[in-house]
Amino acid sequence: MYTTRTPAHVPEELIRALERDFTHPQLVELVTAVAMENFRARFNRPFDVQSEDFSEGAFCPLPERAAEP
Repeated sequence: MYTTRTPAHVPEELIRALERDFTHPQLVELVTAVAMENFRARFNRPFDVQSEDFSEGAFCPLPERAAEP
């Protein structure tokens, strides 16, 4: 959610937490993936781009989360 805001602002505490779990190259890859998805969404919405159904049902559904106690 932080990188989808304009302008983007990521709190220092989040950056430090990410740096504990990821290497610098991994963070670059993660941020690049988020930025590309954000770009795609911002490009497609004003042009009303719809799915072309290229997946033909070949997608990987996310497993359901276990109920929290």
